[in-house]
Amino acid sequence: MRKTVSKFLSMSLIYLMLLSVIGSCLCAAAAETAYPITVTDQSGREVTIEKKPERIVSGYYIPSSLLIALGLKDKIVGIEAKADKRPVYSLAAPQLTELPSVGSAKDFDLETCASLSPDLVILPLKLKDAAQSLTELQIPVLLVNPESQELLESMIGLISTATDTEEPAAELLAYIDEQTAMLSDTLADVETPEVYLAGNSSLLSTAGEAMYQSSLIELAGGKNAASEISDTYWTDISYEQLLAWDPSYIILASDAQYTVDDVLNDANLKDCTAVKNGDVYAIPGEVEALDSPVPASILASVWLAGILHPEQVAPDTYTQEKTSYYETFYGIQE
Repeated sequence: MRKTVSKFLSMSLIYLMLLSVIGSCLCAAAAETAYPITVTDQSGREVTIEKKPERIVSGYYIPSSLLIALGLKDKIVGIEAKADKRPVYSLAAPQLTELPSVGSAKDFDLETCASLSPDLVILPLKLKDAAQSLTELQIPVLLVNPESQELLESMIGLISTATDTEEPAAELLAYIDEQTAMLSDTLADVETPEVYLAGNSSLLSTAGEAMYQSSLIELAGGKNAASEISDTYWTDISYEQLLAWDPSYIILASDAQYTVDDVLNDANLKDCTAVKNGDVYAIPGEVEALDSPVPASILASVWLAGILHPEQVAPDTYTQEKTSYYETFYGIQE
């Protein structure tokens, strides 16, 4: 009987291995993009890409970071302004800091962008006019708007399809989904404390329910204190409003221009629960600003969960996952 069971298990194992190999081959075949291809970007525009992009311009740091994770750093020929200020570039792709700048959403350099003869340009949603001008020059442009977890994952799919990099994108999405599931399952029954997330320019700037940062808090097992705000951009509030919300935690943006000590010593907040309990923290940003919707932003939720619910998510989980993530997808060795 044991020999029969053993033989059955061995045959089953071989069968499963064969299925795995066949499945992998099918996935690899399906992952190849056939050009020309027409995709719909995140503004609803249909964009036709005639050939596999070999020269890519990114005018937005979020897709720029994604392009590195997809293995496309050597195909980037132009990049957004202030690239030398982003540690992720110097750590994972230092050549990007030397590339021509195409400016920012506020001051886009259309002429420089066009002069780089790109096969594909990726821009933020705000640059619709620039996208139209480049389209008229027969340069394909994708407009992206990753302002939620769903939109971030949609952007990853869009860019990977356009650049024939579905396989690394699938690995990246699988990691994001794995961490999302871990947090959802682990924190399913916890109480959700009020969390106030402050912007980089001012303590009194915050993100409402419509912004990516709100889902970051919720996934970490918290409730956005500013959820009643419906604006899609950072909103300025007053000390009175912050005190009325009385959050249990105050979280500062990765690149805040002020410090945790500044908040703890702010006389205006002496009666705020978060300040009284010393529960004021800054989101890590040593590699990139994790409170923005970069592909690594799932790590911010892992970090925050370790702050809000250390019994469910060990605080060192973030450190372990950060090291693994950046080594796997960016080749950064600590």
